[in-house]
Amino acid sequence: MRVSELLRKTARGFSRAKLHFGHGTHNAREEAAWLISSVLGFLLEQELRPRQVREIETLARRRMRERIPLAYLLKEAWLGEHSFYVDKRVIVPRSFIAELLRDHMRPWLQREPKSALDLCTGSGCLAVLLALEFPASRVTAADLSPTALQVARINIGNYKLGKRVHAVRSDLFHSISRKYDLIVSNPPYVTTRSMRKLPKEYRHEPSLALAAGSDGLDLVHRILAEARKHLNPGGLLVCEIGGNRRALERACPRLEFTWPETSDPGTVFILRREQLPARASRG
Repeated sequence: MRVSELLRKTARGFSRAKLHFGHGTHNAREEAAWLISSVLGFLLEQELRPRQVREIETLARRRMRERIPLAYLLKEAWLGEHSFYVDKRVIVPRSFIAELLRDHMRPWLQREPKSALDLCTGSGCLAVLLALEFPASRVTAADLSPTALQVARINIGNYKLGKRVHAVRSDLFHSISRKYDLIVSNPPYVTTRSMRKLPKEYRHEPSLALAAGSDGLDLVHRILAEARKHLNPGGLLVCEIGGNRRALERACPRLEFTWPETSDPGTVFILRREQLPARASRG
């Protein structure tokens, strides 16, 4: 069987199965291409060996039958050009903050941060990207889940960043005592109503990393309330909130949020330390 034939067959099967995409791909063809290229190690031979076809078809059947995100089946996820180990202990990385880090957070950062915090680090992907983009920085990767931190440490180790990236268990800022030049966070932000309607693929992810109360902002309000005292003068808070921009602006009308351009506009806000109140409030 040729690669092109298997790609068409797999994509057609994914389409007929009415799979839900969003864990690194946007449609059936992209998902099929990712599966095939991962199994083949990007050596896209025109004629496949029977063993390769069997492996790909077995994974494709599991994807369709069990609705498991392909990232979990392959034990890999991608943010831009960087690959990360993932399994069901963490959500599949898909943060739009990664797009801002590729541009070194310009123009909002005037100089390279010496210290950075990735709050709700999950797989550790943003902590790793912070360390790669800012090679002089020290990074803290914080998460409440001890099993998520196990995955984060795998990725920190895979990128040989153990000397500069430190993983710590913390309920948001509870175990964080120092101050940082940059704080990034992709916290849980799925509303209670949306949690009830999640496609089956998302139900394989840990609910602790998704659910965030009736308006999806339970953790965001806590972050806003505490971030100022953990930022150095001129420091930045960068936070992803999904589709909750309108709810956040209604709840915090006095905060002058900046909404940088990403491929999904209005999902990430930036605030300088000086824009944050000593303690944020709703309204």
